[in-house]
Amino acid sequence: MKTNLSNTRNIGICAHIDAGKTTVTERVLYYTGRNYKMGEVHEGTATMDFLQEEQERGITIQSAATTCPWDFKGETYTVNLIDTPGHVDFTIEVERSMRVLDGAVTVFDGKEGVEAQSETVWRQADRYNVPRICFINKMDKVGADFEFSYNSIIERLGANPIAVQIPIGAGDELEGLIDLIEMRAFYFDSGELGAVVEERDIPDNMKNDAETWRHQMLEQAAELDDEFMEQDLEDEHSVDHDLLKKALRSGTLSRACTPVFCGAALRNIGIQRLLDGVITFLPDPTEVPDVEGTNPKDSSEHLTRASNTEAPFSALVFKVVSDTHGDLTYCRIYSGTLEKGTRVLNPVNNKKEIVSRIYEMHAKDREALDTANAGMIVALIGLKHSVTGDTLCSMNDPIVLERMHFPDPVISMSIEPMTTDDKKKLAEALGTIQREDPSFKTRYNEETGETIISGMGELHLEIVRNKLVRDMKIGVNIGTPRVSYRETITGTAQDIRGKFVKQTGGRGQYGDAVLNVEPITTEEAESQELEMKDGLVFVNNIKQGVIPQEYIPSVEVGVRSAALSGILGGYPLQNVKVELVFGSYHDVDSSQIAFEQAGALAFREACTKAGLTLLEPIMRVLVTTPEDFFGPVSSDLASRRGQIVESEMRGNTRVIHADVPLSEMFGYTTILRGMTQGRASNTMEPSEYRSMPPNLTEQVLAQT
Repeated sequence: MKTNLSNTRNIGICAHIDAGKTTVTERVLYYTGRNYKMGEVHEGTATMDFLQEEQERGITIQSAATTCPWDFKGETYTVNLIDTPGHVDFTIEVERSMRVLDGAVTVFDGKEGVEAQSETVWRQADRYNVPRICFINKMDKVGADFEFSYNSIIERLGANPIAVQIPIGAGDELEGLIDLIEMRAFYFDSGELGAVVEERDIPDNMKNDAETWRHQMLEQAAELDDEFMEQDLEDEHSVDHDLLKKALRSGTLSRACTPVFCGAALRNIGIQRLLDGVITFLPDPTEVPDVEGTNPKDSSEHLTRASNTEAPFSALVFKVVSDTHGDLTYCRIYSGTLEKGTRVLNPVNNKKEIVSRIYEMHAKDREALDTANAGMIVALIGLKHSVTGDTLCSMNDPIVLERMHFPDPVISMSIEPMTTDDKKKLAEALGTIQREDPSFKTRYNEETGETIISGMGELHLEIVRNKLVRDMKIGVNIGTPRVSYRETITGTAQDIRGKFVKQTGGRGQYGDAVLNVEPITTEEAESQELEMKDGLVFVNNIKQGVIPQEYIPSVEVGVRSAALSGILGGYPLQNVKVELVFGSYHDVDSSQIAFEQAGALAFREACTKAGLTLLEPIMRVLVTTPEDFFGPVSSDLASRRGQIVESEMRGNTRVIHADVPLSEMFGYTTILRGMTQGRASNTMEPSEYRSMPPNLTEQVLAQT
């Protein structure tokens, strides 16, 4: 079973918060026989939410992986499943899961349809070309509307959904579902926890609806596949089911369509048919394109690895979890075979690693393996130098796989240890958390003597604090949350010289670098095929060796360290293109340190001459409020410097999309509830950085 790649599915379950992802996962574990008891999120007993924080809050904080079997048409399939968080503060968990998955199940709330975080996870799946199927969940909820949710997938995601099921009833009257391919009704026995599925004829009162939806499905399928288009669609009941499924599968794999399923996970309706859909429509590891990478010795040389056990070994680290027996390094194996005790190469840092143990994970439990093959998701023990995004590969056939995209933190706060003993523990603990979570950053401010931690939101940093205090038993005091601003230049500066000369008896120091700076966006850098790293592009335009080659990386190091520490208010600079155009050196006194200093001096002066401004993080805010409160809510958003981008009616509820500066949003949820008698809700996620008004820039700088 392990080596039959065509019978393997690597899938993730992702959605907006509270759409029911973890409940869907718990049902999957129960029906596949992986669990013998159903866990419940609201009772704090969900298998995949095993952290204390997750059980107390009823939300998923970190992605959890498991492997379970599923019998379909007489064959056993292996489903590697990752349950991801829905809260925007933990979007990094979705990002790194999407990078290693072959397919995804996107879950929607049957009453709400596509919500804010649904759009985010959909874009993440688009970024990594992940085929997906949709599951409209909570069809037992009062106000659930399958057609509304289906249409929201078209309108809000620009997708091409194809309904392959429709519900029988909705809300309290939900009874089961109709399969539009087989044109049969399925009912799930509530007395047996939905484990017994009964197949019947379609009820008379649903026949017209089923025919209408089926006709639409057949028309959409005909557009996807020429062979299916040649079918005689006049008699819809004579359609070849296998050809229809083949057309839908090829459309799903090419991301030209998304099959839509429905059910109610909490009522145990529809999960087995969803699992059949995963096998039928989502790809096995051999059906995804060969993984691409580059030669570590020459990044311009592109390499590929085929998804089979014969190809040289390659894998991508997508998660690191600190464990009592050493770090658990989660990785997706893309090609080849890995045996325990094997020595592998991390070509990113050129370190050799020994894989002492291999585990197949089931949430917090693990099962030891002797070997792991292409297509598997496993956890390794013994790796000491590999972090999220790193590649592991064969010593003889090195390859660097594409790294992941990590969002910049938008909020920060100071943290200080209570005792000397806590101080020693804190530095080590913050290093561990940063290794586990690439969206968490920590730095020491030498001017104030403060340690600053930064993350994706207030909840993110609160979880970090609780981890330090409760799990790691470290006493800390936390400051109030602060916005993570950025600096950028407003103009250009040419031929700015930085000269570092020091003569203190004996050998001196001499470094001389001349720089140009100009603003540049990420899109402009990509179009010019320039590498933007940490918001900065560095271009070497030295001619005729006026600066020896060995000193040029030192100039870049100096520029980047100056950019990181900021100029205006100590905030990192971004969207800057730096061009090294001239300089000079001394045969005896020049050194790498001298050129680092020269690069930093030239960069600071060039940026000051080009003009500097602060950038602030803008949040994409979604407010759902009864129509009665639309006036006060929109006025309040405007008073927070918010811009309403879109406003739409859903029944008697108004949904407002607005862009609002993060600095204006602290404590907003409490104020919104007070303003609307507790009837409105909101979500927000980072959108972009924008220039601040000059008067507010002065206020922020006065406080730093």
